Amino acid sequence: MAEKLSAVRRWSRRLAVEAEPGLSTAQLMLTNHDLKPVEAERRTWGAWNFVGFWIADSFNINTWMISSSMMVNGLSWWQSWLCVWIGYAISGCFICLTGRIGAIYHIGFPVASRSSFGIWGSFWPVLNRAAMACIWYGVQAYIGGHCVYLMIRSIWKAWDRDTIPNTFSATSGTTTADFVSFFIFWLCSLPAIWFPVHKIRHLFTVKAYFVPSAAIAFMIWAIVRAGDIGPIIRQPSSLKGSDLAWEFVKGIMTSIANFATLIVNDPDFSRYARKPKDALWPQLLTIPTGFAITSLIGILVSSCSFSIYGEAVWDPLKLLEKFLDEGNSAERFGVFVIAFAFSLAQLGTNIAANSVSAGADLTALLPRWINIRRGGYICAAVGLAMNPWILLKSNNQFTTYLSAYSVFLSSIAGVIIFDYYVVRRGYLEVKELYDGRKTGPYYYTWGIHWRAYAAYIAGILINVVGFAGEVGRKVPIGATYIYNVNFFAGFLVSGGVYSLLCHFFPIPAVSDKWMEVGDEIEDLRVTYDSDGATGSGHELYVDPMVGKSYKLGADDSKIV
Repeated sequence: MAEKLSAVRRWSRRLAVEAEPGLSTAQLMLTNHDLKPVEAERRTWGAWNFVGFWIADSFNINTWMISSSMMVNGLSWWQSWLCVWIGYAISGCFICLTGRIGAIYHIGFPVASRSSFGIWGSFWPVLNRAAMACIWYGVQAYIGGHCVYLMIRSIWKAWDRDTIPNTFSATSGTTTADFVSFFIFWLCSLPAIWFPVHKIRHLFTVKAYFVPSAAIAFMIWAIVRAGDIGPIIRQPSSLKGSDLAWEFVKGIMTSIANFATLIVNDPDFSRYARKPKDALWPQLLTIPTGFAITSLIGILVSSCSFSIYGEAVWDPLKLLEKFLDEGNSAERFGVFVIAFAFSLAQLGTNIAANSVSAGADLTALLPRWINIRRGGYICAAVGLAMNPWILLKSNNQFTTYLSAYSVFLSSIAGVIIFDYYVVRRGYLEVKELYDGRKTGPYYYTWGIHWRAYAAYIAGILINVVGFAGEVGRKVPIGATYIYNVNFFAGFLVSGGVYSLLCHFFPIPAVSDKWMEVGDEIEDLRVTYDSDGATGSGHELYVDPMVGKSYKLGADDSKIV
């Protein structure tokens, strides 16, 4: 027995990841090299890296098709495109709000959430985000597999899902050819996970040049084949009055929901910014512009497809497959290049929205043995094991549940943003975010912040009845209207409830005026000092009039 325990300890030490020496047992469950604040040497993301990142992320298949459901539901092309502009402009504002926390204090989402949800209470929102990232990784990888299928078929026409012997059942949702293509994409994605986040920016730079060029080439090809831009562009809206207004609102909310995961985890990237402004204007301007252009190209290509085939083909991969079935060798080469561009787009999107996010989240759950790289590979393994083709079957409502998950993320975003901007006024004691002792300001009650959870639940409850209506239950019309603006409802309710609770039940480590002290932090070590304190470099001040202790900021403002 003793030998077995000794072997377990030995393997535990071997599997342990890099961490700062001198950490306590509790701190070993709260930090490692990937979780600690990013030191100056790794802050390599400049303004143009963020521009390239969002241009690269905007050119993906989901964004290409985002206007399709709006137009099918009755909006005209320009109305749906305006929804995309407005929705992603709002998303860009949210991105900058959460991203500033990372850019100022150089911490990621898992650590930033500790100030609001508590040292141990942050595990729940982090676990939620990690689980969804793993699921979405599999779904996006399966779509990437369709790109690989087109690439292989461009070379060998015999690579046909209808003629290759199928070892899967007819109701499985996939075929042997599709599964092999998916596995090839999944396998080729693994090397990209290896690179650290501060270096992976080069992948997005390449994607930012190549993928938009291929998308524009695809659009020109479709227009030339159709002879015009198609009838969909000239099609008016079929809705009027309140029906049109609500469908317009739902279109905006669809765009925001498509971005909900990135709103929450933007600090995982902005923490690598050289300067805070590098993560502000590039994100605020590039996000709506990039996503709107991608959506417009998708609308134009789909409109052209109507002139060619008599019906609108919204999925660009299905349209490429039609081109491939009819094309000569030159056209097959064109399909190969465009399909390769889409596969690169899916890879970049999967790394940005899922792999890095899941890696950072899993690191926070088990920092002693998991870093971002290992977490990324765990995410990829889960994405393979979950059989994503089952979720994408046409008769499966899981896509509805995935889309509705923005309700839960909006409540998390509401608590975090209101905590930083309204309650704390930009002030964080970074070292205390790695302090697992009861005396720490973010320990609250058993490490869990009940105010944050009360607000989080309130933000979810406001949308629960409307969500039931979304999946087919009969609900009051008022609940449907609330659910139509679900992200705002969850965000404002959770944030408002949190602010009120913190007002009536004050919390520690808040400033009485706006004060961000990220630039003042030079010692990024999180180990306890010799006297047992993590310390933050602020002078202690005791107010004799009220008998309370404060820390003084650089401008002598009080920090409760």
